[in-house]
Amino acid sequence: METPKRNRGKEASDDRLFGNIKQQQKIRAAVHDMHYLLSRGYAEKSSVKLVGHHYRLNARQIMVMQGMSASKQAISLRSEKSLPAEQLSQKTVIIDGFNLLIIMESALSGAYLFEGLDGYYRDISSVHGTYKRVKKTEEALLLIGKTLQELGITKAIWYFDAPVSNSGRLKTILYELAITHNFEWEIHLDNNPDKVLAQSNHIVITSDAWILNNAMMNFNFMQYFISKNSFDIQVVSLF
Repeated sequence: METPKRNRGKEASDDRLFGNIKQQQKIRAAVHDMHYLLSRGYAEKSSVKLVGHHYRLNARQIMVMQGMSASKQAISLRSEKSLPAEQLSQKTVIIDGFNLLIIMESALSGAYLFEGLDGYYRDISSVHGTYKRVKKTEEALLLIGKTLQELGITKAIWYFDAPVSNSGRLKTILYELAITHNFEWEIHLDNNPDKVLAQSNHIVITSDAWILNNAMMNFNFMQYFISKNSFDIQVVSLF
């Protein structure tokens, strides 16, 4: 199989948009304004338009602002459902496949990650209907697998969006890695994985806001991974 030549997530303009203090301060101010509005019940769509226009944010910065923002109520809800690493031993987790994999690929590829007000890390990559392997795909999956083993996870159940092209190939890659490295993985393709994760009785690993709001339990995998590893990951934080 040909080795992928591309990386994940970072565009040429990102250092200018997210890498300097002035732009970071502008985004932080916008996020806090969004937090204020959302916490008081204002609609997200109109709040995004108002705040984005006020701070003259471009499309990528607006995506970041949305990802980092959350209402006071949502932050509290997600925190209440979040389990510490010590409680994961001998447990089964259910994973939002593309969400976790793409964030990890982005982190390893030198793209920016954004720590939200809720403490979850997000990126601004997407699959746009087709998933394409990148240089860091296998490394990302191996790091996820080894981290789950370190946490004492009994089984990881992965869910990927079936309509996304190449999801079947990715499923094969995961099974091959699981066999080679003794990962206890179960991989599923589903037309609506968000609903499956939100309704699951297992601990959910995702940074998707809707799933976090609706799932019974969650684990902040990227927060744990970043705290335990010395990788040079570019993180934009609000603190």
